[in-house]
Amino acid sequence: MRVLVVLVWTVLAYSKCDEYDEQRARILALESRLALGGNTSLSAAESRLNDCLMRHKLHELDYGYLHPEHYNFSQHFFKYKDAIPQSKVYRIIKAMPKGAVLHVHDMSVLGPDYMLNITYMEHLYVCFGERIQFRFSIKMPNISCDGHWQLMKDARKASKNLTEFDAMIRDQFTLVVENPDVVYPSINETWTRFGRYFSSIYYLIAYRPVWEQYTYDALTALRNENVMYAELRSSLQTLHELDGTTHDKLTTAKTYKKVINQFVKDHPDFCGAKIIYAPPRSENRQAVASNIQFLRETRKKVPDLFIGFDLVGREDMGYPLLEFVPVLKKVTDVNFFFHAGETNWYGSGTDENLIDAVLLGAKRLGHAYALLKHPAVVREVQARGVALEVNVVSNAVLSLVRDVRNHPLSEFLAAGLPVVLSSDDPGAWEADPLSDDWYVAFTGVASRHADLRMLKTLALNSLKYSALEPPEKQQVLEDFHVRWNHFVDHFDCSSY
Repeated sequence: MRVLVVLVWTVLAYSKCDEYDEQRARILALESRLALGGNTSLSAAESRLNDCLMRHKLHELDYGYLHPEHYNFSQHFFKYKDAIPQSKVYRIIKAMPKGAVLHVHDMSVLGPDYMLNITYMEHLYVCFGERIQFRFSIKMPNISCDGHWQLMKDARKASKNLTEFDAMIRDQFTLVVENPDVVYPSINETWTRFGRYFSSIYYLIAYRPVWEQYTYDALTALRNENVMYAELRSSLQTLHELDGTTHDKLTTAKTYKKVINQFVKDHPDFCGAKIIYAPPRSENRQAVASNIQFLRETRKKVPDLFIGFDLVGREDMGYPLLEFVPVLKKVTDVNFFFHAGETNWYGSGTDENLIDAVLLGAKRLGHAYALLKHPAVVREVQARGVALEVNVVSNAVLSLVRDVRNHPLSEFLAAGLPVVLSSDDPGAWEADPLSDDWYVAFTGVASRHADLRMLKTLALNSLKYSALEPPEKQQVLEDFHVRWNHFVDHFDCSSY
């Protein structure tokens, strides 16, 4: 009898254990399906690639788990960025077709080495004062500065140490420092340096021939990242000639169109680039109305270039979108792609920009860092199909998050929200135009279980949520699948 009782209890115990395991398995399976890419199937060739990718990914994660003191993603990006190219996961991602880049600012695609090379060009003047100013001119610029204008080649020749001189000049074109936690103790110091970065490069690349070459080279850099289409945010900076002639913004738009057309002609595998007109959010309501009207008029004169409107700058310091609602709610002929929620605050005008951006009909939200604090907005985003332009490295560098495992992107991905990955201002922090962001997001933010299905979905999302017209979008998606299949079919794990 005792044996029978023991046997019954053993059967019941195992039955309960089996039931528990089944419930746990169901929850895990459901979470897998809900996550971004969870319903994507892989072919046999994709599965072989995925096995290689995940073997390398898990090796990196296991090392970080066992040696948290050496785990890169818990540190500032500047501390580990130079080690990224050594990662086999990164190398696979870099070689992978990534679709489109939908959130990048035109002046900050290329890094400090590129900018330093520009300073070796003829007719460049420099002024050393409280801040260093640059200006291309046929004669000494008639522009006030803290010191005095001199030709850069003369200043370089007069320097006692050319290496130190060039390092000092290069430092104007980057936020990267050896001790970021000391130099950037808060968001104020970070954004102050970020502002100086833009003031340093503005006139360096505002000389029309330099701007044309810079734009062409920026597109080249994106294409080299296996990007096939780009949507650039631009304030349409004022260009000038050596004789001091200053052009209007319409000329800048026409210059863009000329360079893009030439680039696509030279590289037929690149599907083009479009512009989101993005003036500062620090301007008043009347200026915003004027900028909208300027966009309308310029679209007519330079067709097939502009796809929409945004307001840019540090969100916490600029006007909230609510200030411009009386103007913007009347606009029915312009697509909006608003920066919204790029903040750590909760219940402020900044994070509530998310509410106004959605109500104003924004097609995508730039950053959306604070989105999870607004569950009603999350529901609207899902219902309206509003994409989230996430820029992980930017959020880390610009003092929103330190350990990227705490970035809200992890929850966006877990919930299967419509995410697109982008890079914001990669040149400012010496990052790749896109691959660094994909690598950090995939290895440092996404689930340990996230695999090739998620990466493929992110690439497809970048095209799905682009502003291309339906026929263009269909063609680009077809081109993407051809490239993706070619990459998968020719993938050799031993090469990585």
